[in-house]
Amino acid sequence: MNIGKLDCPFCESSIREKVILEGNYVFAIYDQYPVSKGHVLVITKRHCCDYFSLTEEEKMEAWKMISEIQIWVKEKHTPDGYNIGINISEAAGQTIAHAHIHLIPRYKLGRLDVLVFNPLVFAP
Repeated sequence: MNIGKLDCPFCESSIREKVILEGNYVFAIYDQYPVSKGHVLVITKRHCCDYFSLTEEEKMEAWKMISEIQIWVKEKHTPDGYNIGINISEAAGQTIAHAHIHLIPRYKLGRLDVLVFNPLVFAP
């Protein structure tokens, strides 16, 4: 998983078209392979492989944006709950070597939009 900045999908200029919310150090987009409806990623602007290598400013703004984007997701998708997650290294499930935080809305059973099937999530 040694993806360099040149090969990083989060560093491509086309990603800017997908931005939902933006700060000085981070931005938010919908996950291209959502676990559920409204799954959002908060991504650092600076190419950095993992959360523990971020500056304190980047970490603080990322958590602030998680709170801000949660309000937006709540208004747009009305989930019943959330998961927040960070995968650090391939062993932990990180598939893109660029620091990012997942905000995953969760829905109670009985609703039609509970999950969008993602075969990558269920792969062994």
